Formats: sequence, structure tokens, C-alpha cells
Amino acid sequence: MPLLSLIIPAYNEAGSIRRTLAEAVEYFDNRRLAFEIIVCADGADGTREASRDFATSSGRERDIKVLGSVQRRGKGRGIREGVREANGDLIGFVDADNKTPITELDKILPFLDAGHEVVIGSRGLRDSRIERRQPLYRRLGSKGFGFFMHACVGLDDVIDTQCGFKFFQAMIAKELFQRQQIDGYMFDVEILFLARQLGHRITQVPVRWRDDRDSRLQLVSGNVRNVRDLLSIRWRHQRQASPAAVSPRDVS
Repeated sequence: MPLLSLIIPAYNEAGSIRRTLAEAVEYFDNRRLAFEIIVCADGADGTREASRDFATSSGRERDIKVLGSVQRRGKGRGIREGVREANGDLIGFVDADNKTPITELDKILPFLDAGHEVVIGSRGLRDSRIERRQPLYRRLGSKGFGFFMHACVGLDDVIDTQCGFKFFQAMIAKELFQRQQIDGYMFDVEILFLARQLGHRITQVPVRWRDDRDSRLQLVSGNVRNVRDLLSIRWRHQRQASPAAVSPRDVS
């Protein structure tokens, strides 16, 4: 059984997914960590095929599993399906474009080894390192999103809900993603909201991050969908009984 199941949601990454997979495999091999990688790649853009080609050409068919279909069904759904297939003691997901380098997992693993339930990378802590910033309009949009998101669903002390570098004890991941329903980008918020609602502690760890200038979010239709999904999270899950909230823990 692998120690860590690493899920990589990918769309339109045919040109970069081989490099991302190679860096992940090298990382795990160098640290002698048992692993499996699950690529969740919907769409007809060649990413799924490129991932399978890498697994075959590198002799890693046993370590790399590729999921997905021609129809695009959303990042949240892809990761949900990846978690369902995961066999590791620890389960996490990272961005396919390596905005946060896989080597930052060195900062995350000690907390998971110590039994922390949910450990997330953060771009907003004192020791976080932003190597390439987003354009100004994106930074302003992120601030506006943050204000609305916190007003809508809470999570006031979770500084960065959207960094794509999140890891869980396996039982916690299975529990959360079994309840998770948002297929789009707001699945991160839903997972953290559910973790808080169920009384799981969220540990926030500062990480390196770099913008790649290649956002998949459509500014108008994408944000309208995000607002709708945030409202859905609020009304769908707040109707359920919840235990006393557990504050997140910041590590900086």
C-alpha cells in the first residue's frame, strides 16, 4: 500500500504534464517514499493520453493511474473521483502546472506524520514566498473574492482557501470528499467548510508559489458560477447539524 496518494487534476496540460509527473516521481524516489499518482484529466486536449504515455515510457504503469473522460466535468468532480480511487495512508492534490513545487511537500509531511488531519499550503502567511505574482487585476479580484467568500461561508481564519496544495489523513479525505458536491473551482471552499463543520483541525503551512499567467477562470461567467457555488455551500451544508468549530492552526 502506498504511503501517499497524490492526485493531479489536469486540463489542457498536454505540454506540461510529463514534466510535472517526472518531477513528482523524482521527488518520491529521492525520498524513498511509497506513492501512487492519480491523474484526473477530463477533456479531449491530449492530457490524458500524454499522462498514459509518460507512465508507459517511464515504466511506471503500476505507480501512475489516469482517470477521466472526453466530457469536461469539473475540477472538483475529478478530485472527488481521484480520492475515491486512492489507496494511500495520506491523500493530497496539487496543481498540474506546478504553481507550488512538489518539493514543498517537505514542509507538509511532518505535520501529517504527527497526525494533523488537514494540512494546506498557504500563500498568505508570514513566511510564504511568492516568486511570481498574479497580474494586478487578478490580485484585486482575489481580494474581492475573499471578502465575499468569508461573508458567505465563514472560514475567516483560513487565510488562503484556493492554493492547490492540500493534504489529508486518508480517512479524513474519504469522509470529506464523500460529502463534497461542488464540481467546479469552489470545491476547495466546500472541503474546508466541511472540515470545519465536522470538527477537523486545519493546519496552514507557508509555501512557495508562482503564477504561470495561464488562468483557466473566465472572468465573468466563471465568477458568476463561483458566487452561485458559494451560496450553494452555505445553504446546503449549514442546514446540517455541526459540532463546535475547531480553529485552524497556522505554521509560519
